[in-house]
Amino acid sequence: MKSNIQLIKLVEELKKQSSLENVKVWKRIASDLEKPTRRRSTVNLYKINKFTKPEETVIVPGKVLSVGELDHKVNVAAFNFSSEAKNKITNANGKVLTIYELLKLNPKGKGVRILG
Repeated sequence: MKSNIQLIKLVEELKKQSSLENVKVWKRIASDLEKPTRRRSTVNLYKINKFTKPEETVIVPGKVLSVGELDHKVNVAAFNFSSEAKNKITNANGKVLTIYELLKLNPKGKGVRILG
């Protein structure tokens, strides 16, 4: 954590936005991202497919892996993606976002589900 400057800045931004908008979802994501890499969430696509509805936005405070398929359009924001997971999400007409992009698009965190 201490050596990844992008991660440090993202966590600071999430905490700032959380207190600015009084939104707990960003504070939760920040605390999850502060964990050591090996303790962060890894979520496979089959889980995203199982626990989401079409057009939903989910956030994974860790890495998205490519095991499984998506049968509906989902917007996925995560700290990291495998390249195959990115391909499968875009092939299902979904969006692949960084957590920072989602923060800027949806500062109040409305309708965002956390997986992981």
